[in-house]
Amino acid sequence: MSLPSPERPRVPTITIGLRPHPTTAPLQPATDDRPTVTSPVGMLLATMYAAPDGTAVFEFKLEDSRLEAIRIPAATEPRPTDALWRHTCFEVFMGVKGEPGYREFNFSPSGQWAIYDFRACRERSEDYAADAAPELRFAQDDNAAWLEARVPSAALPAVPPGTELEIGLAAVIERKDGELEYWAVQHVAEQPDFHARNSFVLMLKTWAEPDGKK
Repeated sequence: MSLPSPERPRVPTITIGLRPHPTTAPLQPATDDRPTVTSPVGMLLATMYAAPDGTAVFEFKLEDSRLEAIRIPAATEPRPTDALWRHTCFEVFMGVKGEPGYREFNFSPSGQWAIYDFRACRERSEDYAADAAPELRFAQDDNAAWLEARVPSAALPAVPPGTELEIGLAAVIERKDGELEYWAVQHVAEQPDFHARNSFVLMLKTWAEPDGKK
């Protein structure tokens, strides 16, 4: 089986590699009662772009990886589900520059998803309910896996077209031995913390019609 080719419009895209947190480094030295453990992840890349229909698109790809050593949630009915981060899951954080609030998106290979709204760091808006659901696609072959998440404009922060959003990209990888690896574009704390606002180091401009078009 071959992975699907991304169907991308001709718009600017950003692709970047994620790195494991130092506390979950890919290489763990052997001890008397444990052999050396290496990460099953060869490379973890993320791509994002704003599509002309107003959606924000995020692609995560595991390349040159030992998928047989990774627990990948089985496909199920797409629906909002909590605690996806306890297993293999891809995550996006986004906020408006200068504002303390932000939004968290969880995307599981199972097709399940979650969207959370926060007033400030880890201060969740309990009454928030997403107005629209993301569309997820997942595929894998012998040594690669790919997830695409299309987030409709109704699920993004309410901002004018052409607004730049601060973005953090991350992933939790569950190994078959039960250990979790935490991957992100940038780690800024001694322990894994995807909510740290200074780790939202990427910028994504929401779609706006080019000058001269309506």
